[in-house]
This record gives sequence, structure tokens and C-alpha cells, in this order.
Amino acid sequence: MDPPCSSESIYNLIPSDWKEPPQPPRYVSVFKAAVKEDMQKFKTAVKTMGPAKLEIPSPKDFLKKHSKEKTLPPKKKFDRNEPRKPPVPLRTDHPVMGIQCEKNFINTNAADVIMAVAKKPKPVYVDRRTGDKHDLETSGLLPKYINKKDYGVTPEYICKRNKEAKKAQEEYDNYIQENLRKGAIKRVSDEEREAVLQGLKKKWEEVHKEFQSLSVFIDSISKKIRKQKLEEEMKQLEHDIGVFEKHKIIYVANK
Repeated sequence: MDPPCSSESIYNLIPSDWKEPPQPPRYVSVFKAAVKEDMQKFKTAVKTMGPAKLEIPSPKDFLKKHSKEKTLPPKKKFDRNEPRKPPVPLRTDHPVMGIQCEKNFINTNAADVIMAVAKKPKPVYVDRRTGDKHDLETSGLLPKYINKKDYGVTPEYICKRNKEAKKAQEEYDNYIQENLRKGAIKRVSDEEREAVLQGLKKKWEEVHKEFQSLSVFIDSISKKIRKQKLEEEMKQLEHDIGVFEKHKIIYVANK
């Protein structure tokens, strides 16, 4: 079979006037020139290359051989009279053997066990039927604090405080008795105390009723001042009532 003719090639089907389409133009920003100018203008000097002016090392200061090796300590003078260590035993030397102890360790251990005090078992308690054991001393079930020598004894600082309080009360009683003898003060009777207490309570009720009669909205300065006045008066009356109820014996100074 004859080879195909060149005129019958498949490449002949492509038109001869066909050309590759041109590539689109590359995008170039309009700010390219301005950005380059700004980068040159605000560029940090010697940022990565080191300082501009640096002292150049001298050619004579090159790295020499053995310059970085560690220096040895100074040599000591040898002294023949210096004490030496004991010599190493010779190969022909043998240790002393055959020495036996006459102590009977079996009998000694048996005697120590017989004469020793029996070790007491550690107190434990079991809280489950499976037999779980716990330490009894740290459980709080063992009454060991009430068996102490100082259990139930008043501490020393409380005794000292009670003595000081008793002494201060005695001094106050002596001061009151002395003023009573001089006539500087007098004691308020129970009838007078009760009458004053009832009068204070009655006065508080009157002020409280007046306070409750105030308007809900306080929209003027006069109402605000009146409310504050009533609150202060009620507070003072409550304080006086508390003083008379707390103290059964009251002394007043004579004018």
C-alpha cells in the first residue's frame, strides 16, 4: 500500500490564514506610581542591613589558632614530702578469713521477741456489713476531748476579763454611792420611770399618727422639711424608749 499523500494530511484542513487571538492587556493600577513614590519616601533606613556607618575590623585582628581554647590552671610545684594515699593491696594478698562470731543470733532474737511488749491493735470501727474498716481516733466517735485535764476549765483570758469587769463595776458603784451621799444625783423611782416611759410611748404614737397623715407625694419643700422633722422626732423617741426599757435603775443629776 502506498503512503498517504501530503495533500491528504489532517493539518491541511486548518485554514492557513488562522491566527492565535491576542492576549488581553495586563491590568496596571493607576496608583502604582504613587505607591512606589510613597514607599521610597517613607522607607525605613538601615532596617535590615544594619547601621550605615560601622567600624571596619582591622585586618590584623583575624581569628588566630587556639585563641578560643580554655586555658589550663597554673602548674603546681611537685612536693615529695606530701602525704600519699594508702597503697593498693597486691594481687597475692588475701583477706583474713575464718573469723566467726560467738553470738547466738537465734536465741537472742527469740529472747527479744519473748521480752517485747505486745503491740496493741489499732482501734478501728466497721460501718458496713461488708467489713469496711476506718480509723476510730480520727472519726470523732471516741470521746478523747472530754478526758483532757483542762476540759471544762474556764480559760485564763476569760477569768481575767471577768475580774476586770467586776473591778469596773465596783468602781462605778462606789462613784454612784459617793455622789448620792453628796446629793449630786438622785435615783428615779419606779413610778416615775414607768410614767416617763408611758409618756414617751404615747408621744411616739401621736407623732407616728401625724407621720401617717402626710400626703403620698412630697412635691414641695415645706412637706419635705416636715417629713424629715417627724422622722427625726420618731427616731429620738425610739431611742429614749429603748434606754428606759433597758435600764431598770436610772439616776439623774440635781440642778
